[in-house]
Amino acid sequence: MNAEPPNLDANDPLGLSAEEAMFRDSVRGFAQAHLAEGALARAHAGAYPFDVARLFAAQGLLGITLPVSEGGQGGSLMDAVIAIQEVALVCPRSADVVQAGTFGPIRTFAEYGTPAQKERYLKPLLTGDIVIALGMSEPAAGSAVTDLATSARPDGDGFRLKGSKVFSTHSPHADVFLIYCRFGEGVGGIGSVLVERGQDGFDIGKPSRFMNGEDWAQLYFDDVRIEPENVLLPAGGFKRQIQGFNVERIGNASRSLAVGRHAFNLARAHVLEREQFGRPLAEFQGLQWSFVDMAMKLEQAQLMLYAAARSAASGGLPDPHRVAMAKLACNQAGFEVANAAMQAMGATGFSQDCLVEYCVRRARAWMIAGGSVEIIKNRIAEGVFGRRFSQRPEGPPTPRVALKP
Repeated sequence: MNAEPPNLDANDPLGLSAEEAMFRDSVRGFAQAHLAEGALARAHAGAYPFDVARLFAAQGLLGITLPVSEGGQGGSLMDAVIAIQEVALVCPRSADVVQAGTFGPIRTFAEYGTPAQKERYLKPLLTGDIVIALGMSEPAAGSAVTDLATSARPDGDGFRLKGSKVFSTHSPHADVFLIYCRFGEGVGGIGSVLVERGQDGFDIGKPSRFMNGEDWAQLYFDDVRIEPENVLLPAGGFKRQIQGFNVERIGNASRSLAVGRHAFNLARAHVLEREQFGRPLAEFQGLQWSFVDMAMKLEQAQLMLYAAARSAASGGLPDPHRVAMAKLACNQAGFEVANAAMQAMGATGFSQDCLVEYCVRRARAWMIAGGSVEIIKNRIAEGVFGRRFSQRPEGPPTPRVALKP
């Protein structure tokens, strides 16, 4: 009698503690009970799933790493990784809610916000009633984020915000926005402010859609009044902000790898059942080897992700070098595995009636978001050689030459 083949659905053999394994099992059971039904519909819905956010808030799956004193769960970065991956294994779209409620701008805000700011915004964020968006990229400042031009000029006891932002996740649905801006010249002049939807002079453009199904909208600031109590970090705050953004990459890596694993599981079930030429697809050596390659990539990247998450086990922020390596490994594994899984399933995997094609699109997006794989490689190289490598040319900028039509 043949033993039932193992299902590569979680990370049990990779060093979880007994407590972490119990938490994993709890999240897995909750996700299967509440999220399995409707997972495909959520993947193709444009609106932010506030119903899922409120469900997660009640279950303690928002603010996982935030202190209990701030309304969070007081968990570790490993807890957050486990939660986001277990949710993604059942409903990939719902994992974005764990991300939005634990990583990214909410983490930066919880770290540096004043008690008054937290009272106003953090409570509804952690109950799943609102979502926060980050305004970092600009039309002329993407990977070179320190080239941002959005400015906050003094105006009495406050400031006037002028500029624009692009590619802001959740921007069509957010109620509060954490905006990187320039209070003065150079890197030292960069800080951040909080802007509310509906403020005078703040316009949100028509939503556009990314390939992965997410919507974003350009943000326009035309002398938006920023009261002093809505300054998050003044001039000199950029390095602290970007350190917090480093944690965002853990969430990016976790989801990227998890959607690859989700696609793997669906494809594995498919080739065990689907028959061609009188036998299951799993009996063809070419597919066997493909699945071996997928399994290896998933496990290797998972180990690197755990290492990055555990580098913050003693508190504080994770090691940036480990985070960069984990993001690169998970981005590549997630996309390559999801793409190979889609190929193994043929037209079924390519259909939008199956979540595999969605996993391919999602994983591809994370090779750009949170620092492109090229920028991440630059960051890793700096860790390898123990020195910085500026991407900027020395001397004056090269003059632009008009091309002939």
